[in-house]
Amino acid sequence: MLGHTSSAAIKARSKRTKIEQQRSTDPKQRAYLSRWLIWPSHADSIEFFSNFITRSLIDYANGKSLVCAMIYQGELVGNVSFNSIDHTLKKVEIGYWLSCDFQGKGIVTRAVTKLIELAFTQYEMEKVEIAVAVNNTASRNVCERLGFSLEGVITRAENLNGKIVDHAIYGLQR
Repeated sequence: MLGHTSSAAIKARSKRTKIEQQRSTDPKQRAYLSRWLIWPSHADSIEFFSNFITRSLIDYANGKSLVCAMIYQGELVGNVSFNSIDHTLKKVEIGYWLSCDFQGKGIVTRAVTKLIELAFTQYEMEKVEIAVAVNNTASRNVCERLGFSLEGVITRAENLNGKIVDHAIYGLQR
């Protein structure tokens, strides 16, 4: 339930929001993340991140999604999430992003591994799915390293900041 929030939780949320804004407003980060995600071009204020956190908490409370921060050596470096949780189909869709400064350290692989474990044990899901831009080699490598199967490609799947991209769909069955 979201009704009661302690002052410590509000302070922590505010600090995370400010850190997130600082990282995402860095021109280098925005340019990197905008290659694969639509939101960095809109992430230009504390209000944007505060609204994101509020929506994430509401969706979590309603059983629709789960957003987690990725912390590396005490620093917020990205997030990993169940973008959607479908209790009827017993399927979750995982999404993630990672700061360009922390690539190649196995952070995403470890974080996604934990979410897979959570999906199959605590959430009792039967399938985990990840959709990645066809040209996003790093994300495709994560899927393949973790044993996902390429189920197909959806052409013209997304308008990514003015560029139409195809998505490779990866699935992992329980």
